[in-house]
Amino acid sequence: MPTAPRPRSDPDATEGRGAAPAGSAEPDRPSTRRRFLAWGLGTAVVAAAGVTGVELVDRGVLPGHGMLLTVEGACAVASPGLEFSTPGPASSGRFLSRARRRVVGYTIAYPPGHGPGSVLPLIVMLHGYGADHTDALSGMSPAQAVAIKVDGRPLVPMAMVTVDGGGGYWHPHPGDDPLGMVVDELIPMCRARGLGRPAQGLATMGISMGGYGALVVAERYPAMVRAVAAISPAVWTTYAEAHGANPGAYSSARDFAAYDAVTHASALAGIPVRVASGLDDPFQPGVRALAASLHHATVDFSKGCHSGPFFVAQEPPSLAFLSDHLGG
Repeated sequence: MPTAPRPRSDPDATEGRGAAPAGSAEPDRPSTRRRFLAWGLGTAVVAAAGVTGVELVDRGVLPGHGMLLTVEGACAVASPGLEFSTPGPASSGRFLSRARRRVVGYTIAYPPGHGPGSVLPLIVMLHGYGADHTDALSGMSPAQAVAIKVDGRPLVPMAMVTVDGGGGYWHPHPGDDPLGMVVDELIPMCRARGLGRPAQGLATMGISMGGYGALVVAERYPAMVRAVAAISPAVWTTYAEAHGANPGAYSSARDFAAYDAVTHASALAGIPVRVASGLDDPFQPGVRALAASLHHATVDFSKGCHSGPFFVAQEPPSLAFLSDHLGG
């Protein structure tokens, strides 16, 4: 069985708003020691940050909040036993994106028993903040993702493509339009190769910023997307919150309103959607607002944070969900 790469924690984990873990009025000694250690870690981060550090750590903008949760055990998620068939071939390349005004890299991975020339459904897998097409998934490669066995069963044959989207949250910015690149350049390129054509179907998937992007692509182009899987999507509740955590995520309040995944969730009414988020993920408020707007979505709120262990645990059920809807 192929060995999966080590999971990485997504840089988006330092963005958004989070709540400190609840404490007990009468903590036992081990808990007290853990809290003391967490206080020490958080204090070190605050000292480096200056006078505003306490507020930023409390909001989850600085990594001290994640340290506190990790020490408390809130981020501990059981590692799934990943099982794969022998992966199919994968190839990487580059193309000049007019929408992004730069050269971007991509990877196309085929399922077991298939390769170039196969006509297949397609998963467009969007990466998180600070990543690129080489590490869009956590803990596995694209070829492993479409070769995974979930509960001992293989997925339906489907390909996966990843691509460089930059740090602009998969929507247009002045001089850089990753959404246009995906829809007008990447998907047509894949369809010319027999992947994701309307008869076979196309799904979007992503982690963190990529999870948000997977939702935005489907909201903007619902006739193109057959299903969506968003793992820990980076969804803020207000422009002020987004701008305070990541000033580059949206160029203006108007930009935020135009691409707010919650505001436009009604566009997903006819599309199967799976959303997963850890209970201690700093994006929980936004994800809960999104889930409340998705009346027929499959929602998984379970123990975990905005980090690699949760991402890895949610990849197999997310891939199985897309397999079910692309296979039909």
